[in-house]
Amino acid sequence: MNVTKAPAACLIGWPAAHSRSPLIHHYWLRTLGIEGGYVIEAVPPEDLRDFVLRLSLRGFVGANVTIPHKEGVMALSAPDGRAKAVGAANTLWFADGELRSTNTDVEGFLGNLDASARLWDTADEALVLGAGGASRAVVFGLLERGFTRVHLANRTPARAEALAAQFGPKVLPLSWDGINEVLPRAKLLVNTTSLGMHGQGALELDVARLPSDAVVADLVYVPLVTPLLATASARGLRIADGLGMLLHQAVRGFELWFGQRPQVTAELRALVEADLTKT
Repeated sequence: MNVTKAPAACLIGWPAAHSRSPLIHHYWLRTLGIEGGYVIEAVPPEDLRDFVLRLSLRGFVGANVTIPHKEGVMALSAPDGRAKAVGAANTLWFADGELRSTNTDVEGFLGNLDASARLWDTADEALVLGAGGASRAVVFGLLERGFTRVHLANRTPARAEALAAQFGPKVLPLSWDGINEVLPRAKLLVNTTSLGMHGQGALELDVARLPSDAVVADLVYVPLVTPLLATASARGLRIADGLGMLLHQAVRGFELWFGQRPQVTAELRALVEADLTKT
């Protein structure tokens, strides 16, 4: 008698720090009635190649990838256009016998804004703060949605200039001191830096300079409501928080591994919020 093992996915990282991914995927497996699993795998850099190339033999149908392996898995898989553009992959899956990779931060960012701020993408000018990996995903998503001017400000100007050069003339590098002059034209403001996160410095920004119909997004989710979002909300601006992006970026991986597209619900958000606020 053949017994088919339930499909399982994993999170590959080093060290294997506490992650909310198992909480999210186990919730979806349970609510959709799917037999499956999701576990965290601590994989040191020297073992990454062996682990990924034997992913299927280890019983996994795919994986999420976190630091420091997001770049390393690119060479061990077939990356799609999003992974190549961002320069990092966070999701692995099998298709036609091939291990493929993508970066779901792009659709996590876009999906969260779609859910939080209807018609946000009818604007054409945005201001993005930061030039790291998360910023790459955000800029790619904005260009995909048709933004014609994406101002990119970074505390180290050379990083903003390098990123702008990669994405072309629609991305305009900006000195940190030049932020105030762009704010009045920015219908979308996105913070991809760690400023405003617990334990980090404050993000000094005059939200009052933004247009009255601007949307403000912050990728930080600890705290859940950053000072930037609190100030924007108090002014009546629409906001999109980092927890929403975290939840939405998990959707595609689950669908690729388990064959059903899950929903980001209020119940799931409350579950993860409770975990984030544990003392």
